Amino acid sequence: MNSDTDFSGKKVLVVGGSSGIGNGIAHGFRSRGASVHVWGTRETAADYNPADGSDLEGLGYSCVNVGDPDAIEAADLPFDGLDVLVLCQGTVVYRRGEFEREGWDHVMAVNLDSLMHCARKFRDQLSQARGSIIVVSSISGLKANIGNPAYAASKAGAISLTKTLGQAYARDGIRVNGLAPGLVDTKLTKVTTENPERLQGAIASIPQQRVGTPEDMAGAAIFLASPLASYVTGHTLVVDGGLSL
Repeated sequence: MNSDTDFSGKKVLVVGGSSGIGNGIAHGFRSRGASVHVWGTRETAADYNPADGSDLEGLGYSCVNVGDPDAIEAADLPFDGLDVLVLCQGTVVYRRGEFEREGWDHVMAVNLDSLMHCARKFRDQLSQARGSIIVVSSISGLKANIGNPAYAASKAGAISLTKTLGQAYARDGIRVNGLAPGLVDTKLTKVTTENPERLQGAIASIPQQRVGTPEDMAGAAIFLASPLASYVTGHTLVVDGGLSL
């Protein structure tokens, strides 16, 4: 293993790491020697279905409602110190539900507000370790998303927050970067990936002619958290197979 991507002895928390992109990232760090803990929304790890992209083997798990700032503040880490904080929490409301107050507030609380609450909570530990934060946003934050205004706005906010925290936390020895996935095969994208006609149209617009995988996102996150990116901060890396070109 390249020593620059060897995370042996490092401690990693992946918020939203119970399934999908976050789960792929969690296992990416685990496979490189890190001790990895994830936060999810279900009461226990046993409540997750592998068929939904959840593999919690070898990962620590806690149920934390990140839409509630008090729940974030009350949550404990299972280890002392923290080297990498991955913020991959996310939700979406379909059928124009985000145009309504309840849908808008819920999506913004999970997708944007909780990023700041988590970053604030773990700043001291990350500073002591001279660690890094990885914010997972979306290319939806770079363009219009006609059916999901809260999702698009929250992801645009996440990209902006990455820049701001990258500047603000540099003095604390913390690097803050992000990655903006394109279309990735997860439970949140089943509305596209399980509709053959829609999926065919989506793939036709991706220069690499395939849907992304959680493992693709893990590679980007590992790079950003590694010494290979030691002079990179405040940047969001687009990982979309060329979709946004």
